[in-house]
Amino acid sequence: MSIYERFFMGTHDSEGRLVKTELHYPDNFNFGYDVVDAAAAETPDKRALVWCNPEGEEHILSFGDISRISSKYANAFESCGVKKGDKVMVALKRHMEYWFVAVALHKLGAVLVPVTHMLTAEDIAYRLNMSRAEAIVCTAQDGFPERVTEAVRGTGYETKLFTVREDVEGFINLTKRAETSGDVFPRRETLATDPMLMYFTSGTTGYPKGVVHDFTYPLAHIVTAKYWQQAEDGGLHFTISETGWGKASWGKIYGQWLVGSAVMVYDFDNFNPQQLIGIINKYGVTSFCAPATVYRYLVRKEIPEMPSLKYAATAGEMLSPEVFHIFEEKTGLCLREGYGQTETTLLTANFRGYPSKDGALGLPSPFYNIRLMKSDGSEPEVGEIGEIVVIPPKEGKQCGLFTRYLENDGLYSEVWANEVYHTGDAAWRDEDGYYWFHGRFDDIIKTSGFRVGPYEVENVLMEHPAVMECSVIGVPDKFRGQAIKAFIVPAPGYEPSRKLEREITEFCNSKMAEYKWVRSIEFRDALPKTISGKIKRIDLRGESDES
Repeated sequence: MSIYERFFMGTHDSEGRLVKTELHYPDNFNFGYDVVDAAAAETPDKRALVWCNPEGEEHILSFGDISRISSKYANAFESCGVKKGDKVMVALKRHMEYWFVAVALHKLGAVLVPVTHMLTAEDIAYRLNMSRAEAIVCTAQDGFPERVTEAVRGTGYETKLFTVREDVEGFINLTKRAETSGDVFPRRETLATDPMLMYFTSGTTGYPKGVVHDFTYPLAHIVTAKYWQQAEDGGLHFTISETGWGKASWGKIYGQWLVGSAVMVYDFDNFNPQQLIGIINKYGVTSFCAPATVYRYLVRKEIPEMPSLKYAATAGEMLSPEVFHIFEEKTGLCLREGYGQTETTLLTANFRGYPSKDGALGLPSPFYNIRLMKSDGSEPEVGEIGEIVVIPPKEGKQCGLFTRYLENDGLYSEVWANEVYHTGDAAWRDEDGYYWFHGRFDDIIKTSGFRVGPYEVENVLMEHPAVMECSVIGVPDKFRGQAIKAFIVPAPGYEPSRKLEREITEFCNSKMAEYKWVRSIEFRDALPKTISGKIKRIDLRGESDES
């Protein structure tokens, strides 16, 4: 019996397609003990993690290795005062240590807060102020420790600081501390309903919000891994996401290990399609998941054969039918799209066993009760637009849905209006029941696989003296899916020019992480507004679509 079968029961139709799911788990379910340590006890030598980097380093670790090393890290954390309930911000890129740290924090009952290494000092300070994180674990690369130091100094918190591998002044070298720690970590009592994980996700009317998940969250990714990504017991799954983003939880640890698949990790900085293909072929990757941006680049190249690869999936951005067709023509693989949010796990997908429709979000997951809903609460007809909503069960708990927004009960109540979770995403349903994405009801920009809230960019733009008013939107981009475009009303005394455009762009982009960069500017005499004075981004998007 695979580990996941202890907790999950799937009902299938006569053609083997998943139609119903049930979860059974103990009140104290903890991924660190009940999955990682359990797998290590039963199959200690089974491959769990394959890690390499462009410099030629390679490590292949078993479940026994992960169990033992994560316990050493848990002991190291505990010896430094990290305890149950503490929030620990983790920025480890694709470093191997992420998996040790994540499992260790789960065992401790601490709250894992993954963030990207691309954050500026201001970004880090905001997340620190919001989360009151008791500790930060970060890469020693890319000047990130210096930005952490600046952020911590600015907030004045007594935050414990850790790096991995290298010694950095003011930071504890967690790698060294773990090496001298014991490799046995007796079970600490946690509850399945305790907070386990928190991601910061972009908002449209403010800074990123903290999305909190409890210890049942990994179990909801069984469907993600087994029925969408089609990760196999004994296989090797490769999701290329960096660990600071929610997609890492979807494709680099929880569901994959639950179904018995090893995880492939390539610790790179600069995307190179040929290198990715080389990794797939060298290590025998069996299933692959990447954002649309990666597939766009891949189909522009002459894709060599990938004999080990059986399944390919994508999510996060719209992908043109042409890319689907070219990829299938060159590889023989059907590219299956899926959809979900940071607040959820997989909501819809082109699932295993069902026909895949290019460009469709797919069918609703049997794991959730998903509907389309119009503003009056009724269900739209076939072809009619509605909002994707999740209806919780009448009895019991719906695993996989976030438990709260950090310090924002008002917003949590808003998205749970009438006891239904409102995703804010609009879609329509075809005659076969497949969902097709129409757009966001809000203004989130999806660029190169990243989610960016316009407020984050507009707030920086407004710091420039030449900007009196501004608004940003996502516009179609051949390679990024969407690029960030700014509409600016110049302040008195400033005239629109290419020179001013470059000056504002350089000013803004120098103060933001690269994934938030403004790619173009359009000057306006005025911006379209509602009667109450709010800028109408929907009008700006409409004008851009027509141009």
